[in-house]
Amino acid sequence: MDAASQARAVDAASQVRAVDAAGQVRAVDAVSQVRAVDAIAERYVEESTARYPELATYLGVPGSDDRWSDYSVDGHADRISHVRKTIAALHSTSPIDERENIAKEAMLERLGLEDELYDAHISTSRVSVIAGAAQEIRSIFDLMPVDTEDAWHNIATRLRTVGQPLRQTRETLQSEANEGNISAVRQIKGTVDQIRSWTGQSGNDDFFAGLVARVPAEMSAAVRREVADGAERARDEFRAFGIWLKDELAPLAPSLDAVGEQRYALDSRQFLGATIDLEETYQWGWQELRRIQDEQRAIARQLVGSDNIDEASAALDADPARRIHGAANFRDWMQQLADQAVSDLAGTHFDMPEEIQRIQCCLAPTHDGVIYYTGPSEDFSRPGRMWWAVPDGIDDFSTWKEVTTVYHEGVPGHHLQIAQNAYNKELLNRWQRQLCFVSGHGEGWALYAERLMEDLGYLADPGNKMGMLDAHAFRAIRVIIDIGMHLQLQIPADNPWRFRPGERWTPTAGFEFLTANCSTDEPTLRFELDRYLGWPGQAPSYKVGERIWLEARDEARARKGADFNLRQFHADALNLGSLGLDPLRHALARI
Repeated sequence: MDAASQARAVDAASQVRAVDAAGQVRAVDAVSQVRAVDAIAERYVEESTARYPELATYLGVPGSDDRWSDYSVDGHADRISHVRKTIAALHSTSPIDERENIAKEAMLERLGLEDELYDAHISTSRVSVIAGAAQEIRSIFDLMPVDTEDAWHNIATRLRTVGQPLRQTRETLQSEANEGNISAVRQIKGTVDQIRSWTGQSGNDDFFAGLVARVPAEMSAAVRREVADGAERARDEFRAFGIWLKDELAPLAPSLDAVGEQRYALDSRQFLGATIDLEETYQWGWQELRRIQDEQRAIARQLVGSDNIDEASAALDADPARRIHGAANFRDWMQQLADQAVSDLAGTHFDMPEEIQRIQCCLAPTHDGVIYYTGPSEDFSRPGRMWWAVPDGIDDFSTWKEVTTVYHEGVPGHHLQIAQNAYNKELLNRWQRQLCFVSGHGEGWALYAERLMEDLGYLADPGNKMGMLDAHAFRAIRVIIDIGMHLQLQIPADNPWRFRPGERWTPTAGFEFLTANCSTDEPTLRFELDRYLGWPGQAPSYKVGERIWLEARDEARARKGADFNLRQFHADALNLGSLGLDPLRHALARI
């Protein structure tokens, strides 16, 4: 960050602008002031990492890697009590400057939604193919340190004791089911299928056997035996949990996937940090998809001489220069592209400290098709990582589709945003740096970053631009069918695709629309559909988040006129850290 950015973000050490309880700004002596909001935030993180060992592992905080959080009914109640006490403390505190004011607004918005989700029985009853307790418990093994015998002892201990959080989750889900709060049967059956995959029951690689195979040869025989014994125990515990889901919970579950407008509006706010007009956004999704496909047709005419998008995609897939064989080779290609983006953009279009100029591309140990990013540890000893869970049976990869994915997950997308948050200790408190991630803010920025790379000339190749448009069309489709299916909206009678005019959205219609308009393989699309239905409001947060980011940039340009500078806008916006999109716009308006 340059000196000008620093000056705009933080007031001079001897004189700051304080915001009192009435919203009035006053000058105070910073030396004599305690940063009370920051102190609350720091304490909340310390208490959270002590209470929730998986969170400590995720953040790279040592000392808890052999323990589990409490997933029981009482554990959830204790967690929300902690949240409510923190909310009360924030309400009783006056920020001493604009930086703290932004932090307070962001924290109240996020913690307030946690409280609402708990009261609505959403967080305690959710079973989902992507965001349930089973996935959370399994995935923590992906992030645990593996470089010492003590680290493998911790892995073995967690494997051996994984039955504890699974049994507590079962208790919580059963308690909610007794009150009529049960996720749709599709999500329960999908989770059972995932558990069968993880435990080697469906012909796929056994995750737990794979974990044992990763123990380095130089480790002692005792450690290897301990990990193997723990893996066997964990496999049995997950299988038992899957059987309970199938035999006990699934028969009680509703078949209706749609959650309805009231529940969906809450989920949408959780993922966006903004309140939107759902029906207007649904209509906008149709318009945006048509705009994107018009651009795709223009590129198709360049590539194959017709405006047939499918023919152009097939031609790109068939181009040997755009194909890579082997998952490891594809990972290496992604790494090279990610490193090149860092080299090109650091110091030119973005201020990137040396600590964040490292990203690691990894193949995930699972095979469900998910691509995701995990941030660096606090000390950057563990770098930010881009993961791809390559589906079973896929060993050939088309690069034209994935150039923009690398920019989305890496730089200038998630890695730049999240790793910079972790680095900005002078501007952001620990909660802002480590615990706050708003999907619409983060995913919206990542889509915005893809467009920015096009603006900067990195997608001049028509195939690579087609890949970006293909991904953006996919995200626009998500807006349409996610809102449409959960609110059971009517499909426009005059839609240009002549797709089921006038009918109401159903999962069957959703899958049909996906397959007709996406070049992605069928297994991935089936998972995508299940994901939308089990995580309401999350999938649209990408495209809607991008829309709000673009609007925020236009608003800043209109406010500043000739003084508007794009690089400075990016610096100002990213220096705010992750926050809800409504608080983001309010904060930018004050810069």
